[in-house]
Amino acid sequence: GSELLLAGGLAATAAEAERRLRQSLASGAAAERFARMVAALGGPRDVFAPRFDFPAAPVVRPVFPARAGVVAATDARAIGLALVGLGGGRTGPGQRIDTRVGFSQFAAIGTRVDSTRPLALVHAADEADFERAAAALRAALRIEAEARPPAPLLRERIGADRREAA
Repeated sequence: GSELLLAGGLAATAAEAERRLRQSLASGAAAERFARMVAALGGPRDVFAPRFDFPAAPVVRPVFPARAGVVAATDARAIGLALVGLGGGRTGPGQRIDTRVGFSQFAAIGTRVDSTRPLALVHAADEADFERAAAALRAALRIEAEARPPAPLLRERIGADRREAA
């Protein structure tokens, strides 16, 4: 976003562009503008309003890692398949989706997890489904002993490339 404001002449410095972006997000102005664009394209004006009131799952419990450490990576496909296994997705047309089930409160990459800080919450129809989903989540999240330094941000890479080209 900062790069776009600079390229469009809407900010003189990277710091000013960053400040303007943060202000727009914090004030809600960006969300209001986006909602107007969605409405102009035929979508709902209240695009950010909650749309669904899903029923609660009978079993909602945290999944703790097999060993303490830091979340280093996630396998999104494996998580998606675990969701389908809970009944929250389909493998073919006409199958019913159970809107009570799913996952929430995932530990982000770089988050320390242990016997008191879970990987995520599982929302399941019964204990057997919970156990299967918990095992799948443990397998889908790679836990390492220590955190690795984060990969460089795209903005930092773009700036470095521009400095090298000059």
